[in-house]
Amino acid sequence: MRFQPRQKTGTPRARRLRVVGALCAVAASAALVTGCGSDSDKSSSADATSEAAKTIPKEAPSETPTGGASLTQDQQERKALLAATKVTYDKAAKTAVDKVSGGKLTDLDLDGVDDDNDNDDDDDDDASQSPSASPSPSGSSGTPQWVAEVAEKDGTVHEVRIDAVSGKVISSNPEKDQDADDKKELADRLTRVKQSPEQAAKTATDKKKGTVTSIGLDDNDSNALVWSVDVVTKDWNKTDFEVDAAKGNITHEHVDRD
Repeated sequence: MRFQPRQKTGTPRARRLRVVGALCAVAASAALVTGCGSDSDKSSSADATSEAAKTIPKEAPSETPTGGASLTQDQQERKALLAATKVTYDKAAKTAVDKVSGGKLTDLDLDGVDDDNDNDDDDDDDASQSPSASPSPSGSSGTPQWVAEVAEKDGTVHEVRIDAVSGKVISSNPEKDQDADDKKELADRLTRVKQSPEQAAKTATDKKKGTVTSIGLDDNDSNALVWSVDVVTKDWNKTDFEVDAAKGNITHEHVDRD
């Protein structure tokens, strides 16, 4: 006997099951749509946050001061020397002039600031052998000194050395090998000076704030009488000024950045 498939009768129970199944399908579809919408919202929100982050500048990393690491050797030496020096140029100048009766200051230098001497090659050799050595805070000795030249009325020059920490006079002696012509020439030059060294130094420091480390009477390239003034600024560079010794104006300015 051949079996025949059963015919669907369409009973109420079958219809109810189909209705329930349809409702479940609708509910599942709604849940799926809701879930997709939520994921889409999250994705959109993430994308927006990512795009916003691109427009916000990143905070620059803070920089750590490098101290002396970025300074040249000359700058380090100036810094060390001035840290050890307690007597300012004007006090040293007054001490030197007071030491020589009727004297006038013609030159004053803080020993050790970019000095040129015969031992430069030896110093370079020592530095190459000991690259980590710290710069000395003075010139040839352990104590910084002011070295002054003071001329008497007749042109006789005295060298006066002053302790730049205590302000005491270390030595005061007439310079050797001065002949009559040299004395007369210097005496004549001093009669043409209208600006004091203090006035010339003020002119220089008014132009650029800093510490005076040298001042001296000199002739410029045009053979005009000038005060040559060195000023070390807060960046430890040195600026050389030429101040007209008669008129008081600055005729030349040069920054030494070594």
